[in-house]
Amino acid sequence: MVIIPVMSNWDYSDFLHEALKQLKEDFHDQNKDKEFSVWLEKITYVASTEKTITLSVQSSFFRDQLLSRGYVVLLQKKIKDLLGQEIEIGFQIPARDSSDTSKFSPQKNSETAPTALPKKPPEPKQKHPQLREEFTFETFIPGESNAFPFNAALAISNNPGRTYNPLLLYGGVGLGKTHLMQAIGNAIYQNIGGKIIYSSAENFTNEYTSYVRTKKESEFSKKFRTADVLLLDDIHFLQNKFGVQEQLFYTFEALNNAKKQMVFICDRHIAELKDMNERLVTRFESGISANILFPNYETRVAIIQKKLELLGKTLPKDVIELIGTHIETNIRDLEACLKKLFAFEELVQTNITLEIAQEQLRDKFRNPIPEHVTLETIQKVVANYYNISYSDIRGKKQNHSIVMPRHIAIYLAHKFTEHSFTELGYEFGGKHHTTMMHANEKIETALHSDASLNSTIQNLERLIKEKKY
Repeated sequence: MVIIPVMSNWDYSDFLHEALKQLKEDFHDQNKDKEFSVWLEKITYVASTEKTITLSVQSSFFRDQLLSRGYVVLLQKKIKDLLGQEIEIGFQIPARDSSDTSKFSPQKNSETAPTALPKKPPEPKQKHPQLREEFTFETFIPGESNAFPFNAALAISNNPGRTYNPLLLYGGVGLGKTHLMQAIGNAIYQNIGGKIIYSSAENFTNEYTSYVRTKKESEFSKKFRTADVLLLDDIHFLQNKFGVQEQLFYTFEALNNAKKQMVFICDRHIAELKDMNERLVTRFESGISANILFPNYETRVAIIQKKLELLGKTLPKDVIELIGTHIETNIRDLEACLKKLFAFEELVQTNITLEIAQEQLRDKFRNPIPEHVTLETIQKVVANYYNISYSDIRGKKQNHSIVMPRHIAIYLAHKFTEHSFTELGYEFGGKHHTTMMHANEKIETALHSDASLNSTIQNLERLIKEKKY
């Protein structure tokens, strides 16, 4: 039994801290430690009256999330159990920067006083025509692999154009980059409004080409350079397209000068792209870059559980653990496993068991690289990815910029081809087989602790599979 002394002047801070401590233990028991740290650890005690507690949170969006996710109700219940009486919870939200007086910026005094607890979250606006309404912060599961980009995205949604501008999200396919980008757009659209443009780099290119063909470039400029938020996906598509890059550079300058928010997505760090306008690359690097990595086992399980919740479905715990253990490619593959199991369940009219899941998902757990991939393909993909020559990766140069990619190529070649270390030595500069073994072991060891290297390997495996070099 926890005994907390009753404080004078209606100071309920100790009760709040104990309630949060107990909730943290509850979340830990449910494998939701990251969820607790993202949301509940960020609230702070402000003041109390006889029947109310005022808490400080960073924004109205954050407050609404606490309400809609049910965290406030859980907190009230814990406090009631400790205090022995009902307590209302109000919120104090810091004033925002009001130096920008455009309609897109919130008013300075809109949220400075404690707010009474609403009975329910505000009614959402009509969905944004370019954004998927299911891509929200609520449906995104933060974990160790994406905590930094998640929190940066959350901060942007609360104060667009003022912090972390531009934001560049990068990482392998299917890891949630587009989800997080569109969550920013959806949150801003619902809470603040404004002109929010979402486009892939390919559509941006096609639209520009269309305007040039019809001699209406000014209309293209007007559309994109008057946005309050620009969300541009897959900017690696712009490599070699210098005319479009030039247009994006001037769009960037216009939006940056107007303090409008920009978010970009790339499949790798911007420095690894080839044939890009140097001024544009400099602008991309002027903000913050956040790498989204593949989630660890605990986060994968949490993602599966969230997907099941959204689908209104259930699976046995051992089946969830099976999928979380074996799928180490991307989140889309996790979703594909669920779809296959539920299709089987519906067609065969039987409940999914561990044995059924193991049988039905055997192909999902296999090596993702096709058997016909050659050593030459691996060498060319890695060389292209690191912007070095094919001859250098096969040669004897010992520059650091060449040695690391060569070691990665050796690791991938050993993993996905039948070549012996002796044969690989011949294909990598005529080196001894022990040198090949050392290079392979070096990468294998680094993968245990280097999350960024894991992301790079995943990217390269995808490119090898697609023969993109």
